[in-house]
Amino acid sequence: MELKVKQRIALSTCFFLAGFCFSSWASRIPTIKDNFNLSEAELGNLLLVMPIASLIGLPISGWMVAKFSSRNPLVLSMLFFGASLLVLGYTSNIIVLIAAVSVFSFCMRIINIFMNTQTITLQKKFTKKIIGSFHGIWSTGGLAGVAFCTLILKLNISFELHMLMVTTITFVGAIAAYFYLLKNDKATAGNKIKLGKPDPFIFYLGILIFFASVCEGGMFDWSSVYFKDVIEEDIFTLGYFTFMIFMALSRFSSDRVIEKIGMQKSYYLSASLIVVGITTVILLPYFWPALIGFSLIGLGVAAVIPMIFTSAGDSKKYSAGMAISIISTYGILGRLLGPPLIGYLAEIFSLRLAFLLFLICGVMLIPFSKKLFKLYN
Repeated sequence: MELKVKQRIALSTCFFLAGFCFSSWASRIPTIKDNFNLSEAELGNLLLVMPIASLIGLPISGWMVAKFSSRNPLVLSMLFFGASLLVLGYTSNIIVLIAAVSVFSFCMRIINIFMNTQTITLQKKFTKKIIGSFHGIWSTGGLAGVAFCTLILKLNISFELHMLMVTTITFVGAIAAYFYLLKNDKATAGNKIKLGKPDPFIFYLGILIFFASVCEGGMFDWSSVYFKDVIEEDIFTLGYFTFMIFMALSRFSSDRVIEKIGMQKSYYLSASLIVVGITTVILLPYFWPALIGFSLIGLGVAAVIPMIFTSAGDSKKYSAGMAISIISTYGILGRLLGPPLIGYLAEIFSLRLAFLLFLICGVMLIPFSKKLFKLYN
């Protein structure tokens, strides 16, 4: 087997595990909400911890991009990522819960930066586009995580044992992947953040990932709650499961779609699917219409972030790793404002009406993608 194929498998393993861990957390948010007897607003406060912790990591991640190749920080973060889930499963103390969520979020930032840095470097070894497929594997890992959670709920296995199994799988997979990940890939230039007027190219990519992150992160954090509280389904992971299925399908096909219709039209298509899906979920809060709506949202939101990270490699001002680190900060701001704001709006109005926030963000992808592609012309 060629070395580049082994490297692709190892990196795919990391993407899979990252998605698996994240969906294991997201699908258990209703469990945490019940265990700690949290209101929607209080759950919003807990979710606010994640982007705050990730923002605190901005200078650290920038320093790591400039100082290290991607392999060691990536795998070390994967190990702490899994360990934080174990703590989430066993704690009954709210302070420890907040600390575990903070570590989980910080590690997720580091993982995303260095995984995507590796994809851009590895893409250069292949003639066909492969970046979208990595994000498809992330979604597949997420799908596996929520399917595993659904099975756990069906079998009435404890939350603690569920998190122990997820942590064990993560440790074994991350250590196995370590030996074939790319090494010595630190960029020699473009590793310092330059203060002053924002680079327009990075700025528009950042705005796009902001809106996409509000939609994607909000769906991760609130889809299970929506199905439990609004659709009133006992197996509340079904909506999240459906969303993840169609995210995975979209990401695996996104490279071919982009090659066929172009990246700009792909943004328009994604925005349209998000808007139609959210509208369906809000107007028809019943089992089958909601599943259809979640399917459309998954199809729409899936391709946006991979397209943005792909474009980050075209930056003339920054290295791929630094561009991803800066752009990721905009995405974190989307997560900072999105899911907690949904909680606050749900407390004031209702969870159905709070989902209008996602519709607005879907619409905004169109004008800002137009501005981005003017810079290419």
